[in-house]
Amino acid sequence: MRIRSLPPQLVNQIAAGEVIERPASVVKELVENALDAGATQIDVQVEAGGSRLILVRDDGCGIHKDDLPLALSRHATSKIASLDDLERVVTMGFRGEALPSISSIARLSLVSRQPGAANAWRVLADGTESHFDPVPDAHPTGTSVEVRDLFYNTPARRKFLRTEKTEFTHIDSVIKRIALSRFDVGFTLTHNQAPVVRHKRLLEAALRDTRIAAVCGEDFLQQAVYIDFAQAGLRLWGWVGLPTFSRGQTDMQYFYVNGRLARDKLVAHAVRQAYQDVLHHERQPAYVLYLELDPTLVDVNAHPAKLEVRFREGRMVHDFLFSALSRSLADLRPGVAPAPVSPPPFASSGVTQPVLAPGPESAAMQRSPGDWPAPRQTPLPFRVAEQTAFYGSLHPPLPEKPDSPAWEASPKLEQESHPLGYAVAHLHNIYILAESANGLVVVDAHAAHERITYEKLKRQHSAGAIVRQPLLLPVRVTVGAAEAELAEGSPDVLLSLGFEVDRAGPDTLVVRAVPALIADADMDDLLRKLLRELAEYGSSQGVAQAINELLARVACHGSVRAKRRLTLEEMNGLLREMERTPFSGQCNHGRPTWSEFSLKDLDRLFLRGK
Repeated sequence: MRIRSLPPQLVNQIAAGEVIERPASVVKELVENALDAGATQIDVQVEAGGSRLILVRDDGCGIHKDDLPLALSRHATSKIASLDDLERVVTMGFRGEALPSISSIARLSLVSRQPGAANAWRVLADGTESHFDPVPDAHPTGTSVEVRDLFYNTPARRKFLRTEKTEFTHIDSVIKRIALSRFDVGFTLTHNQAPVVRHKRLLEAALRDTRIAAVCGEDFLQQAVYIDFAQAGLRLWGWVGLPTFSRGQTDMQYFYVNGRLARDKLVAHAVRQAYQDVLHHERQPAYVLYLELDPTLVDVNAHPAKLEVRFREGRMVHDFLFSALSRSLADLRPGVAPAPVSPPPFASSGVTQPVLAPGPESAAMQRSPGDWPAPRQTPLPFRVAEQTAFYGSLHPPLPEKPDSPAWEASPKLEQESHPLGYAVAHLHNIYILAESANGLVVVDAHAAHERITYEKLKRQHSAGAIVRQPLLLPVRVTVGAAEAELAEGSPDVLLSLGFEVDRAGPDTLVVRAVPALIADADMDDLLRKLLRELAEYGSSQGVAQAINELLARVACHGSVRAKRRLTLEEMNGLLREMERTPFSGQCNHGRPTWSEFSLKDLDRLFLRGK
C-alpha cells in the first residue's frame, strides 16, 4: 500500500478528535484565546448546550486583517516562534490547532477589529483551509468567534453528546474554572438567551473573595483560610478548606499552575498526604490554590488539550506543596490566625532540593510550626490520671458559682486571650461547655484529648531518627526488576526510613532491618509501597503513615474516655492545651473536636431582639 498525504480537512478532523471532545472543549479553547489577546471582558453565548451555537466575544487586541487566514490554518500562532519560546510558555494556548480543528467539524465565523482600525473584518471557514476572503464587518474592538452546528459533518461524534442540560453543565464548569484563574477579567455566560453567570472584573485583591464565594459558595469561603507561602522560586497561595468542610468527591478542587488549571498526580498526592491526618475516612478536601514558578520548570505541552502538566523538579514541587499545606493545617487551632508563613528553607546542592528529603518521615516534616521547641525524649505516654492532673495544674481553678465575686472579677482581657474560654460544666460527662468572649464553646473531651496525645507522641518520635530493629532471620522479598534496581541505588534513603535492604538477585531483595516501632507490620507490602512511591514521587510517606497509625491507636487508648467525669481544673487545662496543639480542631479520625456558638447564634435561637 502506497503512502499518501491526507487532505487538510481530514488532518484537522483528526486533530479535533484530540482537542474537541464536546462543546465545553470549544468554549475552553476560545476563552483561552481571548485571555491571551489581553481581554478584560469575555462574553459567552450558547444554545442547545453548545451543539447549535457557541459565540465567544472579547475586547482584546484583535487580529490584523492579513492574519485572519493564518489564524484558521494549522500550526499558525503568534505565541511562539522558537524552541526557546516553547520551553517558556506563558500563554494559555500556543499549538495553533484550536481554530482549524473547530472549523473542521463546525461552521465557524471569525470577526475581529484591532484598536484604531476603520472597521472589522470577517472570515468564514469550513475546515478546508482555502478561500479565506476577509470582508468588512461592523464590530467593536476585539474578536468574536461564532461556532454553529458542532459535529455537523461527523455524525458519529455527535451521537456521543449527552443531553442539552449535561453539556451545558460542562460549559458552566469550564467558565467557573477559568473565572477563578483570572480575577482581573469579567465573564458572562448566557444559555438559550437566558443569563446564567455574571462575574464582574475585580482589580483589587481584597475583592477576590466575592468571586470565590460566587463559584464555590459562601459556605466554602466561611470555612476556608487564605494562605500565601513562598520559597526557592516557588509560591503557593489561595484558599484552603478546613478539614471539617470536606466533600464526598473532588468537585471543589481547583489547582492552577502559572494561571493554568492543571491536573497532576504529583500535586494530588501531595495534597492528599497533607490532609491525611485530619480528614475523615474517604472524604475529599476542598481548595482553590495557585502555584507560581519559573515557566522553564514546568512542561505545559504534555497533553493535547493542555489539561496536564509535567514538573521538571517534581520532588521539589511535591515537598514544597506538602510542607506548605501541612503547616497551614497545623496552624488551624483556636485563637491562631492563619497568617502566611514561609515554609522551612530548602537546601542548595547544585540542583534545588528541599531539606525535607528523604521523605516526610524527617523531623522537619513531622514537627509543627515554629512555636514548638525541640522536644526532649520522654517515655510513652502519660497515664490518663497523670495527664488530667497535669492539665489541672496548667490553669488555676475557677469558682464553682458563676455569680460569685471572684468570677465577676476575672478580667475580660484574660478571657479574650483564651479563645476556648473557661469551662462551666461537663455535659453528660462527654462534652465540655465553656464560656468564651464570643459566646459558648462545646468540646468533645475524648476527641480533643486524643489529638493532644497523638501530637505529643509524634513530636516525641520525630525528635530522633527512626530506630531500626535488625531481623534475626532476614526476609526475602520478590519485586520487579525496576524496583530492585531502585532499592539498590537508594540505600541511604531506605536507611533513613528504617529499612536495611540488600539486592540478592535481578528481582529479589533481602530485608535485614525494619523500623522498630512497626516491626509487626506487613513488611513485604510496606516495602513495595515505599518503592512505588519513591519511583513515582521521589519520596515516600508509607513508613510515616504506618507509624502514625500506630501512634494514633496508642493515643486513642491513652486518652480520657467518654463518660469520665472531669473537674473544672482538668477541663480548663484541656482547653489551654488545645489552644497550643496543632491540628487540635480534629481528632485523629478527622472528626471535629470543638464548636462555637456566638452570642448572635444564641440570640437568633431564642428570638432575642425580634
